[in-house]
Amino acid sequence: MPSITSSQLRSQYVDFFVGRGHAAIPSASLVPAGDPSVLFTTAGMHPLVPYLLGAPHPAGTRLVSVQKCVRTGDIDVVGDDTHLTMFEMLGNWSLGDYGRDESIAWSFEFLTRVLDLPLDRLGATCFAGDEEVPEDRASVAIWRRLGMPAARIALLGRDDNWWGPTGDTGPCGPDTEIFFWVGESPAPDVLDVRDRRWVEIWNNVFMSYTRTAAGDTVPLARGNVDTGMGVERTLVALNGLRSVYEIDTLAPLLDELRGLTATARDPASGALERELRVVADHVRAACFLIADGVRPGNKDRGYVLRRLIRRSIVFARRLGLPADWIARAAAAVPRMLGDAYPEVARDPGAIARAITDEATRFERALAQGLRMLERRGALDGKVAFDLQQTYGLPFELTRELAEAAGTHIDEDGFRRALEAHRERSRAPHRGAASVPIGGSRR
Repeated sequence: MPSITSSQLRSQYVDFFVGRGHAAIPSASLVPAGDPSVLFTTAGMHPLVPYLLGAPHPAGTRLVSVQKCVRTGDIDVVGDDTHLTMFEMLGNWSLGDYGRDESIAWSFEFLTRVLDLPLDRLGATCFAGDEEVPEDRASVAIWRRLGMPAARIALLGRDDNWWGPTGDTGPCGPDTEIFFWVGESPAPDVLDVRDRRWVEIWNNVFMSYTRTAAGDTVPLARGNVDTGMGVERTLVALNGLRSVYEIDTLAPLLDELRGLTATARDPASGALERELRVVADHVRAACFLIADGVRPGNKDRGYVLRRLIRRSIVFARRLGLPADWIARAAAAVPRMLGDAYPEVARDPGAIARAITDEATRFERALAQGLRMLERRGALDGKVAFDLQQTYGLPFELTRELAEAAGTHIDEDGFRRALEAHRERSRAPHRGAASVPIGGSRR
């Protein structure tokens, strides 16, 4: 298979579905409009929830987009081969228009004819059914008609083949997921999703249900189709790469950081590579959040952004990056993604200033925290709270620094100090305080 760039993948995908009656819609902001249930846009369907629930969309009933997304639930594993904070989703939707037949057939056509993937390296999973929703036999039958061997179709439960809702309530339904074999050997006859060489590249969701506030799964009056294909993971599969950090929307930033690092450690070491990846991921995500109006702060979205920037600084210190590294890294982001997302290139100076201002404030807190950690074999919970409250060192980062130094933190003591602070803040004539100890609150 010939190599393919991110720009080519985006344009081929959008062109394919526009040719099948879909209207191309722009990426929505990472800050959800009118949805308090989540902090960020976490999937391509997120901005379309009102239309999936029945409201008419001004562009029609067939839509296609490339949507930027942010998810923070996996922040601790960012830096492995597959996880990112900010990522791109290709998606096409039917708002009460077509159903399973067209959706699966078009996915299969795009993969095998446009991207030229061989059928003998593809597999699919479908919903096995449960006490609320029956087995998705219709999807299995469609895959069989398209030539998928029965052994390459796996039936799985809700943990694997059910999507949504994005919050506590909203549209949801069974899905069929498409897998591509990336192993060097021929693909096995049987699809086993536990084998990491089977990589999920596409997810077709049949949104025929909604989750109510009471926790019930009830049928929607009008069924919809929502599909999602991750740009980064698909490029890894198509180009025979090892990780998402090797694709053209991340590799140049990694190269920039490698050129700046002054560490004497072996650049091929796994530890160094993970630290570089974390820094690249966090700076890229921070640039996109700032471009959409988020600023560092102590609550909600601002807190997540602050944590990303400050966490990148901690990892950058381990790499021995120079003082101006963060401004240079921020300048690389619009070069990689400005064509696809003009907002990140519209005012790169403002983005760089917001990041560097936060970095300058944090350096003082980090220096104080490191001095305290160096003096202690274990860190008292009250001290950890003071580092957060007085010096702005988030508890999560204090914990990471302590673990790296082989130091134990009294987490129960920290929580007691935090609760005592909250109780004092509730007293008369005192202002309300919000010192979150986690990332996003959903």
